Amino acid sequence: MSYAVVKLLLTIIDIYWWILLATVVVSWLIAFDVINMRSNAAYSIWKWLNAVTEPLLGPIRAVLPSVGGLDISPLILLLLMQFLRDLIASAAGGLAYG
Repeated sequence: MSYAVVKLLLTIIDIYWWILLATVVVSWLIAFDVINMRSNAAYSIWKWLNAVTEPLLGPIRAVLPSVGGLDISPLILLLLMQFLRDLIASAAGGLAYG
């Protein structure tokens, strides 16, 4: 793989990592009623975050058993993304890692 392709893939994984983290934080803020979902801006952001992350989180949720009402699917996805990032970087000879 060329250096540019590796860097592009790693950057996409990094951006998606931050989007997933933002989804988790916003979901907590909604659960604790810090964010008012009646606000159009807050609802639009939440709707976009769900549209971007749900295609990968949904299948993980379908496979995982319930853990006392705690959703650990984002954690599983973050671990899978880190594994994929390490796999891509090591396949490229470690050139693009960092």
